Amino acid sequence: MATGTALETTTPSLLVVDDDSRVRTVVSWQLESEGYQVFEAGDGNAAWQRILDLRPDLVVLDISLPGVSGLDLLRRLREAGDSTPVVILSGRSGEGDRILGLDLGADDYLVKPFSPGELAARVRSVLRRSGGQAMSPPATADQPGLHLDPATRDVTLDGQPVPLTAREFDLLAFLAGHPQQVFTRAQLLEQVWVSSSGWQSEATVTEHVHRLRAKLGARYLVTVRGVGYRWKP
Repeated sequence: MATGTALETTTPSLLVVDDDSRVRTVVSWQLESEGYQVFEAGDGNAAWQRILDLRPDLVVLDISLPGVSGLDLLRRLREAGDSTPVVILSGRSGEGDRILGLDLGADDYLVKPFSPGELAARVRSVLRRSGGQAMSPPATADQPGLHLDPATRDVTLDGQPVPLTAREFDLLAFLAGHPQQVFTRAQLLEQVWVSSSGWQSEATVTEHVHRLRAKLGARYLVTVRGVGYRWKP
């Protein structure tokens, strides 16, 4: 696997963080075979330093780490304003852990045991999304009480700032940019997550919609029974 302290290549660089060397090896081999430059870290403190030194394009992050846990590392990154994409690997399959990881700003969540091929597909999807795939701007998003700023990614409701994760903002901006248009969860996975129901659960969309409603109220996001969701201006 790659070593060093500086990245001077256009090849996407990935940091694999896991305290199990066997997992790191399998993941690194798979990702290197896909053409990525791969670095490793075995604990949270080492991972934090490698992120600062290497500035990777994406982090594959285990939750259960010695020292600083994976979730604490993710929280520290997002509180520092670092938007580096993160794909969580976890031995915890509970819905609560998945929701917590997404709430903290993870871009995807994969449960162990996992297929290295599926992980590589998730990484490709997240990198495509973070690479700036075109998404319609929320030109019609502003309405009484609610304001979205696509440049700063700030949202205010009745003059008060609304803290959103990166993915929550992406979902909100996409729906608000297509007022009254109904989207299925599968379509939202493709448009916002650049993924599919074959790789990622449609429940991910449902969880994000629920969180947006909790933060913005239920008046904007409408459920179309048996179909999906639409933005109500």
